Amino acid sequence: MSANTRQAAWELVNEYTSDPNLIRHMLMVETAMRAYAPRFDGDPDLWGLVGLVHDFDYERWPNLDGAGHPNTGAAILRERGWDEVIVRGVLAHAEELTGVKPESLMEKTLCAVDELVGFVAAVAYVRPSKNVADVQVSSIKKKWKDKAFAAGVHRDEIEQATLALGVPLDEHIGVVLAALQANAAALGLDGAKV
Repeated sequence: MSANTRQAAWELVNEYTSDPNLIRHMLMVETAMRAYAPRFDGDPDLWGLVGLVHDFDYERWPNLDGAGHPNTGAAILRERGWDEVIVRGVLAHAEELTGVKPESLMEKTLCAVDELVGFVAAVAYVRPSKNVADVQVSSIKKKWKDKAFAAGVHRDEIEQATLALGVPLDEHIGVVLAALQANAAALGLDGAKV
């Protein structure tokens, strides 16, 4: 199977990742990237691929010393013939580990949505319904101020990435929230497993 297709990306994710939460994270990032692409005249398929594969190597090579994720994943993508635009997008989402600065709107968007999708999901999971449909931007902003809530999410990194993207934070949260709401059942965010 040739690289650069949704099927190839999905197979790659499943070859290297067994943790359902990490797979869900990559699917959420794919969803957010696809939603953002038209806003910047991007290709939703290309943007979605970058979102889907950005963390495929993390479970096997979680070491954040420059020798593991995402550098290992980038090498695998290159070996398998993935487009350099996708490889660069994966590298740019972790500039501190790769030295690759996010430059394109696709790369900047990946940095801006990466941690935010998890935060939005966390807000949904604490709702009685566990359904992202019941989440509003205002409820996300309220939890945003509570530093004990989802303490592992680096809000300052999201804010800086959103600033670099040139989108107001509330608007950015709204775009990501709407994307996750539109794909809630496939992402396990519809409260069906309550």
